[in-house]
Amino acid sequence: MAPPSAIVGVTGAVGQEFLSVLSDRDFPYRSLKLLASKRSAGKTVTYENRHYTVEELTENSFDDVDIALFSAGGSISKKFGPIAVEKGTIVVDNSSAFRMDEGIPLVIPEVNPEAMEGIKLKSGKGRLLQIQIAPLLFASWLPLHCIVVRKCFNNKLGRYMTNT
Repeated sequence: MAPPSAIVGVTGAVGQEFLSVLSDRDFPYRSLKLLASKRSAGKTVTYENRHYTVEELTENSFDDVDIALFSAGGSISKKFGPIAVEKGTIVVDNSSAFRMDEGIPLVIPEVNPEAMEGIKLKSGKGRLLQIQIAPLLFASWLPLHCIVVRKCFNNKLGRYMTNT
């Protein structure tokens, strides 16, 4: 069954790119929470021909969420990432908040895919992963098997390149 998912920082540029990549890759999700600051809460975002109301990010935002993609800045990640993990959510963070934390793997799918070994949805064990690809764009997780997609901007060619 597809996972209930969330995007933290959905109204920002990377949050919007998360939506684009998820759509491009037919990301399977049962439900999708779009989360942002109090200031952005209440805004409407259209995604895959559906209208979503952006919710304010709170400590209760991760109840019944299996995967959360974070791109809302380091202070938000530091505060809410561990809360989400405690609730059993797999958190994929795009900030530098955990860059120096030895217990949180930096995942570069083409370099160290083993960093994602043992991650299973519905296990009740949350996990925090950091992805430092600029601009990161991480997309698909299937319930029993992880598939990672990234998009990176190639300045020399001036175009987006996608690797699977």
